[in-house]
Amino acid sequence: MTYYDSLETRSPVEREAWLMARLPQQLALARRKSAYWRQRLADVAVNSIGSRAALATLPLLRKSKLGELQCAAPPFGGLTATPMTGLSRVFASPGPIYDPEGQGQDWWRFARALFAAGFRAGDLVHNTFSYHFTPAGFMLEGAAHKLGCPVFPAGVGQTDMQVQAIADLKPAAYVGTPSFLRTILEKADELGADVSSLRKAVVSGEALPATLRKLLNDRGVVVRQAYASADLGLIAYETPSEEGLVVEEDVLLEIVRPGTGDPVAEGEVGEVVVTSFNADYPLIRFATGDLSALLPGISPCGRTNVRIRGWLGRADQATKVKGMFVHPSQVAALVARHGEIGRARLVVDNPSGHDRMTLHCEVADPSAALQAAVVVSIRELTKLRGEVAFLPAGTLANDGTVIEDRRSYA
Repeated sequence: MTYYDSLETRSPVEREAWLMARLPQQLALARRKSAYWRQRLADVAVNSIGSRAALATLPLLRKSKLGELQCAAPPFGGLTATPMTGLSRVFASPGPIYDPEGQGQDWWRFARALFAAGFRAGDLVHNTFSYHFTPAGFMLEGAAHKLGCPVFPAGVGQTDMQVQAIADLKPAAYVGTPSFLRTILEKADELGADVSSLRKAVVSGEALPATLRKLLNDRGVVVRQAYASADLGLIAYETPSEEGLVVEEDVLLEIVRPGTGDPVAEGEVGEVVVTSFNADYPLIRFATGDLSALLPGISPCGRTNVRIRGWLGRADQATKVKGMFVHPSQVAALVARHGEIGRARLVVDNPSGHDRMTLHCEVADPSAALQAAVVVSIRELTKLRGEVAFLPAGTLANDGTVIEDRRSYA
C-alpha cells in the first residue's frame, strides 16, 4: 500500500470543493460552541464563507496572542468547543500557553506523516519527544498506535540509556529531533553499541539542514520531516520524493503577507496561516508566525495536496528602534497607502551608533513627490523618522522579510 488513504490522491478540484463545503460548517460549530468564536464571528454570515476569498476577509488569530487570551479567560481563552470534562489531556508550551487534547486515537493526525515515512504495523518506534508538559511525545505515540506500531517512550536526554535501549530492543524507527538522532548515533559509536536496527525516522521541532540529512542517510537512517505545532498538530509532512512538504488533508492552509491577512501569490514567501477542522479546538485563520511558500504542481510521489517549501524562518519581525517597537503590520499599512509601491522592506541599521530606518521599496516610476509622501507616511505610521530608497522591481529577495535589522553593536 503506497498511500495512507484515498484522500491523498484526490483531484485538487475535488479536495478544494470538499474543504470549502466543510468550512462554513466548521465556522458555525465554532460560533455555537466556543465563547471566543461566538463573539468574534457574531457579525459574520458563516454560510457565505465558502471560498478562499471569503475566508481571507476574516481576521487572523495570532499564535502570539494566545497567552494574552488565556490570561483573560483561563484556561484556553474561550477557544475550545469541548468542555474540560470532555478532554483527555492538557499540555503547557512555553509562555505558558495551554493546549487541549481531545478524545480519540491520533487526535493530532500524525499517522499520515509516519505512514509516508515507511512506518508500518509491528515496527517498534523509539520516541524521543518529550512526554513532560508538552504534547509532542503523545502526538507521535498516538499516531504510532494508530498504525499498529508499539512505542518505546524514551523521552529526552539520558543518551547512554537511549543507546542501550536501542541496542537491546532493536527498534526499526525513530521519532524526535534530527540533532538528537545524530547525538544518539555518535554516542553509540563511542560506546561500541549496535544501533543499526534504526532504518527510518520522522523528525520535527527544528530545521533539518542538507548536511545533517546526508549524515543520517549515510548511517542508514532514511529521514523525513514533519511540520507541526502544539496548537494544530500535524500541518504538513515530507514524502519519499523529498520535494517540499505535503499539506495534511484535514487542514486548510494559506500563505499571507507578513503583517497582514492577505494571501500572496504561489511561490512568494509569507506567513503560514491554518484553519483546522478540529471539533474540540477550532482554530480559524490561525497565524503560526512561521514563514514558508507554496510550491507549484503536484508532488512526484503522487499525493495531490498542495505543498510548502518547509520552515523558512519567523514572520514575527517586530523590532525596537529608538525605544519604540516597529511591526510588520505598520510596514504593510504604509505600502497599502501608496499604490505605486510593490514589494518593500524596512531596513534598520546604526551607522555611527545611531539607529536609522530606511524603507527599501520597489517602484516602477520613482519620483521626488512619491519619496516625500512616503517619508511623511513613515513618520505618521511609526512615529519615527525614516528614509526611503527606491529600487527596480525584482530587486528585493523573495524571503518574507519585512523588517531587516542590520544593526551592529561590536
